Amino acid sequence: MSAKTKIVVLHMKELIYTLIFAGLGILLVVLLLFMFLPRGNKGAAAETMNYVAGVYSSSVLLGSRSVDVQVIVDENRIQSISIEDLDETVTTMYPLMEPALESIAEQVVRTQSTEGITYNTDNQYTSIVLLNAIENALAKAAVAEAGVEE
Repeated sequence: MSAKTKIVVLHMKELIYTLIFAGLGILLVVLLLFMFLPRGNKGAAAETMNYVAGVYSSSVLLGSRSVDVQVIVDENRIQSISIEDLDETVTTMYPLMEPALESIAEQVVRTQSTEGITYNTDNQYTSIVLLNAIENALAKAAVAEAGVEE
């Protein structure tokens, strides 16, 4: 048997088109993978949220008294949450205020988010008011895309 030499002729124009379409196909697959694959758990997503470091407060009006909920944040984390200007009359009239805030603050600092916070049904309204105040203070601390919110 003799070996016959085969000559393959490739047209340069067809070769270039094939390489361009193959490159575009690979780029499309990578783009689709990047867009639709999950990026991780919610805890990791919360850590990427950026704040302007500082102390932020939001007021809650209880009867004729105003109570400030204070949130301390650094660039990437919520450090602590506390109540300021809490006097005896407010403590007497709203005895569940401090325990509710302690529970909510512990959960928010641990999860770094106000999503999925649980609270006791005995003090649900107090907890909702405090959670709204915390969210307002965090909104003041959040960094906007185009600059800093005030």
